Amino acid sequence: MLTLLRPYIALYKHYFWQIVIGLSLAILTLFASVFLLSLSGWFLASTAVAGVAGLYTFNYMLPAAGVRAAAIVRTTSRYAERLVDHNTTFKILAYLRTLAFSKILPLSANQLAQYQKADLLNRFIVDIDALDHLYLKLFSPIVTALIIIVMLFVGLSYINLPIALIISIVLTIALLAIPVIFYHAGKQLGETLAKQQSEYRALLINYLQGQAELTLFNAQDRYRVKLNQLESDWLYHQQKQSTLVALSSALVVLIAGFLTLLVLWLITHYTLSPLVALFVFVCLASSEILAPIPTAFIFLGQVLASAKRTTALFNQTPDIKFTEQGKVIDLTTAKLQFNDISFSYPNQPFAVLNHFSLTIEAGKHIGLIGKTGCGKSTLLNLVTRTWDPTSGNIFINDTPINQLDEPTLRKVIAVVPQVITIFSDTLRKNLLIGDPKASDQQLIDVLQQVELSKLLSTEHGLNLPLGQGGRSLSGGEIRRIGIARALLHNSPLVLMDEPTESLDHQTEQQIIQLIKQTCQNKTLLMVTHRLTDNPLFDQVIEL
Repeated sequence: MLTLLRPYIALYKHYFWQIVIGLSLAILTLFASVFLLSLSGWFLASTAVAGVAGLYTFNYMLPAAGVRAAAIVRTTSRYAERLVDHNTTFKILAYLRTLAFSKILPLSANQLAQYQKADLLNRFIVDIDALDHLYLKLFSPIVTALIIIVMLFVGLSYINLPIALIISIVLTIALLAIPVIFYHAGKQLGETLAKQQSEYRALLINYLQGQAELTLFNAQDRYRVKLNQLESDWLYHQQKQSTLVALSSALVVLIAGFLTLLVLWLITHYTLSPLVALFVFVCLASSEILAPIPTAFIFLGQVLASAKRTTALFNQTPDIKFTEQGKVIDLTTAKLQFNDISFSYPNQPFAVLNHFSLTIEAGKHIGLIGKTGCGKSTLLNLVTRTWDPTSGNIFINDTPINQLDEPTLRKVIAVVPQVITIFSDTLRKNLLIGDPKASDQQLIDVLQQVELSKLLSTEHGLNLPLGQGGRSLSGGEIRRIGIARALLHNSPLVLMDEPTESLDHQTEQQIIQLIKQTCQNKTLLMVTHRLTDNPLFDQVIEL
């Protein structure tokens, strides 16, 4: 357990002074709570004993002031403690999410294929959120409780050492036993809940995304049955966990009651001062000390499951690694060579590409045709190093691409993929993917170049919202956005994967003519299923 949690606990060392301040405030809050209840109880009991006869002899003002001061200190310190601790925790969660993104982005397509999108989202949000439990609900309450028990022992020992020792021993035993009991009681539940939450999120996202297909095939009810069953199981285990939390609260109250009765019995064996009432009310207030502990360990199983899933994500190392100091090449032209390339996908017995060789001189336009599954798109993915070939080498300007650093490779290649993603953002932001430094005038010019200037005719201009909740785009417009991004990238080598797929003949001819105009003096490698009458290619290669 400690081995799994150690990397996350170690993050708090960067916030040492915030932790010290937070713990100090937590100790002050808990001490003020115990002191408030003890002093209030003693004050009421002493006032009742003094009665009217003690109206002028009993000092009412000092304990009343102590009660008011304890209440103010408890409220103020609790607010400050929450402010400090949550600020520290949020910083660590932000760091963990940034780290998660930095770990996931370099992964190859094969590694990313191991995760469902919903599962990755669950790891980024739910699993990392669960790790805030480590300090806020585990480390801080235990350390605070230990220190308060020591403080109570020291303070009460001045009144009566044996009783103070017994109270401290009982509280310490409870503090050590409760975590063990409720960790084992809640471990399996926590692991199950973490797994079910991830499964439910994945199933719900699939259900929402597939609404059109489910409606057309009248499969909504069948799919909903699976969703309802998983939801019922999830709620059932949540109810069991809530029951366990309620039992833990009852046990804490029972311990406090037992300790109170024990102290009352012990008091009968001693001749004590009027301050003896403090012992009883300290025992009643002991529930404040122990209350957070069992809940923390009930949820620890869920935290461990989340930590395990998050650690598995962090421990991934990219299959495809780029050199940090790559070779320098000419970025104004691009000669592309495939030298005896072979490639097969993982866990597939046959090779998609087998000893493929091709040289594309700078400025030439080459078309790739062939049956579905023959490796056309795979060839483009090998150039971008989404995959690495099983054998053979790919050269750009006579330099192996595995000797280029990533920024250089990305700079020399512009890609128009088969599926172009339109992000739920403005037109400007969707275009700046090609060149984040492009000016508004450059964006306007490229939209005119790809014949999308009509998108600027609205009052929004470049701030026109696209994607979900924004203006919908036709298939031809989406292709033109992809080409606009490639133009803004301004690379000498352009890779296109089925840029005219699913377009009508007229739109197809417009896109082909646009590609011909915009790719002059650039090296073009385009995958297509069919050739057109438009003489776009210098050579056509059939795979």
